[in-house]
Amino acid sequence: MSEKYLYSNDKSQPPKINVLMAFPGIYSFGMASLGFLNVFKMIDTIEGVYAERVFTDSKTTVVHSKDVDVIGFSMSFELDFMSIFKILEKFKIPFKAADRDENAPLIYGGGPVLSSNPEPYAEFFDLISLGDGCGAVQPIFEFIRDNRDLPKKELLKKLDEKFDFVYIPSLKTEKTVVKCNKAELPNCLATTILSEESFFSNTYVVEIERGCPKKCKFCQTSYLNHPVRYLDYDKIIASLDFGLKHTNKIALLGAAICAHPNIDDICGYIIKRVDEGENIEMSVSSLRADCVSPKTVEALVKCGQKSTTIAVEAGSERLRKHINKDLSDEAVFKAIDTITQNGINNIKVYMMIGLPTETKEDILAIVELGKEIKKKHKTLDLTFSFSSFIPKAHTPFETEEHEDIKGLEKKYAYLQKELTKIGVKIRCSSPKWDFWQAVLSVGGRELSDFLIGVYENGGNLGAFKSVWSDCVKIGKFKDEGNLSLKKVKVNSPDVWKFIKIYN
Repeated sequence: MSEKYLYSNDKSQPPKINVLMAFPGIYSFGMASLGFLNVFKMIDTIEGVYAERVFTDSKTTVVHSKDVDVIGFSMSFELDFMSIFKILEKFKIPFKAADRDENAPLIYGGGPVLSSNPEPYAEFFDLISLGDGCGAVQPIFEFIRDNRDLPKKELLKKLDEKFDFVYIPSLKTEKTVVKCNKAELPNCLATTILSEESFFSNTYVVEIERGCPKKCKFCQTSYLNHPVRYLDYDKIIASLDFGLKHTNKIALLGAAICAHPNIDDICGYIIKRVDEGENIEMSVSSLRADCVSPKTVEALVKCGQKSTTIAVEAGSERLRKHINKDLSDEAVFKAIDTITQNGINNIKVYMMIGLPTETKEDILAIVELGKEIKKKHKTLDLTFSFSSFIPKAHTPFETEEHEDIKGLEKKYAYLQKELTKIGVKIRCSSPKWDFWQAVLSVGGRELSDFLIGVYENGGNLGAFKSVWSDCVKIGKFKDEGNLSLKKVKVNSPDVWKFIKIYN
């Protein structure tokens, strides 16, 4: 692979421990993951640690798992467990920590999925860190390096005692695990290795803010990444200057980049460089509909961007207010006016269905919104992209139910028919896959054997349904006492309501 390291990892001493940092997916996706790349850099730059990246489609220099001290995984999506099993199987490592002997590597986990609800996956990891990796990874791996000669059980016990953000599933203590969230973003999280084979080829990505001030009731970003933090303007500019020395492709990352207090100044700086003759390509994760500025769109257009995305979530103002989106139709129309007037004529609008209290009128309002937009902008290339509501731990909607699959499919069919009539393209997530994400989002350890069964039976939708049915038949899911979410102080509902819906 054609790669360019943007940091130095020169080390004067031979390694004391060997670490594989594994991405649960293919190389191109892993090299586009800012969190994964930065966790790898943190480990790779620790004195006395040899680190190597692993992907589901890559080879490693490691011949046998006995040559590795730690294998780390970062989970960004609930279904990542299938790729984790694939990598563990590749190294002939038992999936469950209880089945691994003293010679097996420590299996470490982190990332947003585990920070939200680690319990469905808890039995597969020796240790899990909750919260921001930037404050947790380095001290954890330095501690493992310095205590590498301890027996595994003793090392895990000391990690549990040392760090309040470390969760050791095998200990099952009543310890309260505190997420490692920094009050400020001291450094600029940015791409550490450029790759031509990345999904975003040779793109230097900069995180300019973390969290979201909107606090939509369904979204974990506001609650897991509280408080919202904006990176200092000077640090952003310094990082962009550094990145543009190595590539002409940059991207601004954040759940609410338009809410950054200096977003116009940041975009103005980029525009200035383009006007001076530089060839810069820039993209952004998405735009907040209630604060789209002409300066932001101008920067995107001058940097070659031909499309953008705004999140509207619901069709009616009533439902948007209920989910705490607090976005008026007028604000949506104004955002689209601003975007089109400044040169972008391809817009994707992100929507959700199955939200709590949603009625038929709310679904009809989605179509009416599409009609109004197309009426004002007849030549606009407009796409409505849908997913279904999934309850997430730590959000105000964590105890709400995921709508039944048939109901969601009927809504999608109606929207497909009506939106196509008016020239709006439509993309929909799979209600069946969304259902399983909902189960994993709020489930507990009773799902461990179920997940292994799903993987061993092919990991497709058929496997999910057949293994689930088998577990119900043998009574696997009848003992609610198996749930152990409260052990780590995660205030999350149980999974039983979903069984009733699906079967």
